[in-house]
Amino acid sequence: MTRKKQIIIPIGILLAGVGLMAGLSNMKKPPEEKPEVDTTPIVAVEDISVTPLTLEVASYGIVQPKYETELVAQVSGQIVELSEAFLRGGQVKKGQLLARIDPSDYEAALIDAQATMASARSALETERAQGKVAEQEWKRITDSSPTELSLRKPQLAQELARVKAAQAAVLRAKRNLERTEIRAPYDAMIDSRNIGLGSFVGVGTQVGKVLGTDTAEVRLPVADNQLQFLTDQGVHAQVILNGVFAGKERQWPATIARSEGVVDNKSRMSYLVAEINDPYALTGNSEPLRFGAYVNASIQGIEIAHAAVVPRYLVNDGRVAILDNESLLRYVDLEIARQDGANVVVSNGLKQGDRLIVSALDFPVDGMKLALGDEEDAAENDNDQQAVESDADTQIASVED
Repeated sequence: MTRKKQIIIPIGILLAGVGLMAGLSNMKKPPEEKPEVDTTPIVAVEDISVTPLTLEVASYGIVQPKYETELVAQVSGQIVELSEAFLRGGQVKKGQLLARIDPSDYEAALIDAQATMASARSALETERAQGKVAEQEWKRITDSSPTELSLRKPQLAQELARVKAAQAAVLRAKRNLERTEIRAPYDAMIDSRNIGLGSFVGVGTQVGKVLGTDTAEVRLPVADNQLQFLTDQGVHAQVILNGVFAGKERQWPATIARSEGVVDNKSRMSYLVAEINDPYALTGNSEPLRFGAYVNASIQGIEIAHAAVVPRYLVNDGRVAILDNESLLRYVDLEIARQDGANVVVSNGLKQGDRLIVSALDFPVDGMKLALGDEEDAAENDNDQQAVESDADTQIASVED
């Protein structure tokens, strides 16, 4: 009996456990099915704009006059007259009198030279008459040929030389008299004046300095590798100068007149010279551009008919990634015309409307499927808007009920 109990009890416990497990298994809910997750990478894009583009080369420089002249006295004497415009900053016209040296001695020298010339001419006429008389007398006395001395030709040549010397003395005296007047060589601005009324000046004394106001120049340094972006290495190129006048940003047009043709041995730069007409706006067409002003320059270079500007960080091995019409990633080869700071200028490889991928991808593969982040956000926004409208309709219906 005891042995039967030992067998029956374990079997009963085992059956009860199996039944309990079966009951619990029947009570367990089946696992919920999870919705399928879209793992397509989401990217952001920017539309490519292809337009004509003119390349520019940046530079800088100091505005200087094209012509500047040190005025010096060419005769000696006392300053007896000064122009009111002969002051630092004064504007003068070509030929305008700036200063006058006492002309008394030079007027007297001119009168003396003219008198000497008159006397020499009189002596020349007398010698010519005597030569004719000598020739007539020789013919009356003999039929032989007369000598040069008999006809007084040496004496005539001597008097002719004296007349020429007298003429030269008159010209010299006139020139010295003219030099007593110091005049502006061109339309100019007075840079300095070193004399005063009553001062005595000698030959070579510096009396002042003038700066031509018709044309100004700016020497523009350009790196050698930038010359490739300029037509004819920049000669005759248009330039926009940017500077400050009266506290405001201004612009002035200029033209590259020439290249200096050498490379500076210190900066290793080539220099282009830009010219500005009427820098002081004497005709009133623009704001003055003062000598000594610092300006930044944009030199207009070659033109690209179809150019696109792309951020430099998106270019890898001369290629960029775009999103095609089927939302697939495609790599396109670029023809890069120039690297410009954080951007590159592309002359070939991109078309108007191409969608440039601007977001980072972990493992980009040519031809992979992509999705636009903007489209997903827009879809979510539409769903949210529909949900809001549905809630609003429900609330309205509840109120009406």
